[in-house]
Amino acid sequence: MVPFRLTLREDSREPMHRQLYRELREAVLSGRLPPGARLPSTRSIATELGVSRNTVMGAFDQLLAEGYLEGKVGSGTYVAEKLPEELLHARSGLRAAAPQRPVGAELSRRGSVLASSPIVPPRPHRTPRAFRPGPGAFDHFPSRLWARLLAKRWRGPLREMLSYGESEGYRPLREAIAAYVRAARAVRCDPAQVVVVSGSQQGLDIIARLLLDPGDDVWIEDPGYLGARGALLGAGARLTPVPVDQEGLVVAEGIGRQPRARLVYVSPSHQFPLGVTMSLARRLALLEWVRQSGAWVIEDDYDSEYRYSGRPIAALQGLDFTGRVIYLGTFSKVLFPALRLGYLILPPELVEPFSKARALVDRHSPLIDQAVLAEFIAEGHFARHVRRMRALYAQRHAIFIDAARKELCGLLDVEAQDAGMHLVGWLAEGINDAAASRSAFEHGVEAPALSAYALERQARGGLLLGFTSVGTREIREGIRRLAQALRSVAESAAAGNGR
Repeated sequence: MVPFRLTLREDSREPMHRQLYRELREAVLSGRLPPGARLPSTRSIATELGVSRNTVMGAFDQLLAEGYLEGKVGSGTYVAEKLPEELLHARSGLRAAAPQRPVGAELSRRGSVLASSPIVPPRPHRTPRAFRPGPGAFDHFPSRLWARLLAKRWRGPLREMLSYGESEGYRPLREAIAAYVRAARAVRCDPAQVVVVSGSQQGLDIIARLLLDPGDDVWIEDPGYLGARGALLGAGARLTPVPVDQEGLVVAEGIGRQPRARLVYVSPSHQFPLGVTMSLARRLALLEWVRQSGAWVIEDDYDSEYRYSGRPIAALQGLDFTGRVIYLGTFSKVLFPALRLGYLILPPELVEPFSKARALVDRHSPLIDQAVLAEFIAEGHFARHVRRMRALYAQRHAIFIDAARKELCGLLDVEAQDAGMHLVGWLAEGINDAAASRSAFEHGVEAPALSAYALERQARGGLLLGFTSVGTREIREGIRRLAQALRSVAESAAAGNGR
């Protein structure tokens, strides 16, 4: 039996059994009571400390339950040979002894592709600056309302919320999504066709893994969304870049380049990054080719809520009577990206395999978040929020266009658009958009180069300009800085041509 000293304070607000528990635990962790050491009996400790035996037994019971002590029938109580901390934390000595290998040396071929696939252009600053594309006006999100709905959920019955849910998503949310896309996007579906995913990126990943084999050919818009490109490359697809003009994806060019494509990725309502809307003639031509070829179509409808003139364009899925279009939606743009909730509208025969694949990926998205979002939509808050943000973004769009026409004339051609959260500014011939983007960043402005989103060389350089996350003052100041940056690039280009 190892001798040790315990000290309890009668004037402490901490109960005696908690003081004793803490003293014994610290003695074990510090090594004053080594592994395997036998402790005195509860009766003798109680007598020595002048406390009741129940006080000592309470401390012992807690330490036994946590694994610091172990009882041996007929022998007594001992310090555990293996402490709980040893089971929770790896030993640094073992890590140091592990052989050092080059990073990536053990990756599979698919893993190497995934690790090197593009997602978004690098963003050196976490805080958005003018004019980073993507972020919305998060300071206008009804956070107090959301917090109230969240608190209500935590106060209510929690059994369902804290257990596993359906892999295809929380039923009330799927019903709300189905009702919303039917009314707002003319999508033909019922709740059974909805699968909730953790953002559109997960949706793209599951689609690619379920529908593509390595080597399958895929049409992809060029320029286009890097997240889609990365997910398709990660599945081993062979990408066929298809150009985009003022009517959207050039279907005839896609057929000419790769008539046996297995899948097509398209953003017809508001093409990313060019912002054009796919014409009805092109939509019908694509669906006719799909009917003949049997290919699948991913319709990425990432920000269709933000249309500033006229009614929203009906979804491509609503025109499809062959059951080959998969509709992909997200709440990242209309609410906030950290929510990590999106959805797929699937042809009926794909629902079961996609649900099983969703279960393998991460079971399901957090039920609490799904439940709050379902209530947010059902109570009308979602529709009101969309209306408010549409009005705010339309105002910021107008301010941006007005300032750009005054400050950027002759430097960057920025045209108004009917929809979306960013604009494209076209540079003069001979101006490299990557150089312009670097110069903008040096002047405190983020304006990604259009070429960063393209597989093939573009006829004209351009910059992407997000306007939704910055206020009036930031827009005007950002455009002044951008003008300075572009003048610097133009002067450098002129000096180079003059040599």
